[in-house]
Formats: sequence, structure tokens, C-alpha cells
Amino acid sequence: MAMLEIKDLEVYYGMIQAIKGISFEVNEGEVIALIGANGAGKTTVLHTVTGLLAPKQGRIIFNGVDISRVKSHKIVSMGMAHVPEGRRVFAQLSVLQNLLLGAYTRKDKNEIENTIKTIYKRFPRLEERKNQIAGTLSGGEQQMLAMGRALMSHPKIILMDEPSMGLSPIFVNEIFDIIKEVSAGGTTVLLVEQNAKKALSIAHRAYVLETGKISLEGDATELLNDDAIKKAYLGE
Repeated sequence: MAMLEIKDLEVYYGMIQAIKGISFEVNEGEVIALIGANGAGKTTVLHTVTGLLAPKQGRIIFNGVDISRVKSHKIVSMGMAHVPEGRRVFAQLSVLQNLLLGAYTRKDKNEIENTIKTIYKRFPRLEERKNQIAGTLSGGEQQMLAMGRALMSHPKIILMDEPSMGLSPIFVNEIFDIIKEVSAGGTTVLLVEQNAKKALSIAHRAYVLETGKISLEGDATELLNDDAIKKAYLGE
């Protein structure tokens, strides 16, 4: 059984239909890439899956439970984390305070301490800057903090929205290496990413979203070598 199943999902903004009856699934342990042009509906899909938007039609099944009408904070406690577009760190708080807020659904202080140590091991720069105000970090460091904060909840699946946006090439490579590490550590990943080449290079499977509909799906390596994908999304 898939960890996450999206069935016939329809989402509206007022009278405008943004998502037009899409279905897809994410299996445990996979990295799934959701690619497409700006305005295709990728962020809307993530916001709906994590309870920030309510679907008009369709179902979202997470580990066998219908979460289509479940509030966001409860979805987090069920094992889903969201790294939003634009990072959205708490700019006035320290790095450590941001991380602790990521663990708000957890109660065991020793477990939280151990998770922080794990996060610092994965993101050494965050430990170096643990007392620094998050708003003063570079874009790449804020992205690491947003990912670290999401991992503090011990998610079964992590949804990432445009993690490479606005980053230098060096940081982009670093962020994608971390996504691979997160996956290798046993966390399932649903990745929305404008950099289609990078996304397809680390994903197992991918779905292409065009104006609210899935136009193509398949093995990520095959899509990476697909002429239509190359022309539309890879600049080749």
C-alpha cells in the first residue's frame, strides 16, 4: 500500500479551478518529484496535502487514513512535515529556537535533545550558528534550517517546496545532497522543484503537472532522457 495516495483531487481558488482531478501516489522510501512550469499548481498540491487548503473534491490518504479534512497541526503529529517555498523561518528567533518549534508535537525532552544532535551532525553550520538570529542567515543556511526544523518532528514523509529557489549553485548541490541523505535515512520525500534536472536526478519517479493536470508520469531516469521533457523543462 502507498504511504500517500492522492485520488481525483480538485482544488479551487474561488471560482478558479487550480487542480483538475489529479491522482498519484508516493510509496514508502521513495523520492517523488513533482515538476512543471510556474503556475502549474505544484505548490497548491502540497498545501492541500498538508491541510493548508481544503479540496473541493477527491481524497488524500496518508498511511491508510483519509486526511482530506484534517487540520495541519494534526497532520504533522501523524508523521508529515512540510518545508514551504521561501523557507519561512522564524526570522526573529535563534536557530535553536526555530529547531525546537519544529518539535512542538513531541513530548520526550531526551528524544528532542537527541534529534537536535542528529540535526547538527547533518547540518554542522546550524550548530555553529545555533544562537544566531535566523533572519541573519544566508539563503542557503535558512533552507538548511527549514529542513532541519521539519526533520525535528521525526516525519515519515517530508514535503519540500522549491528547496533550491534563489540559492547559489554550491548551495543547490549541498541541498540536493542533503535530500538524498534524508531519503537514505528512511524518510520518504515528495519534492516540488523548478530545477527539473536536479529533481529528476535524485528522484525514483516523477509526475509532470501542467495547468492543474498530470500530463506525464514515470521513472525519473526515463523522464530525464525524454525529448519532450528536455525541451520543456531542461532547456535542452
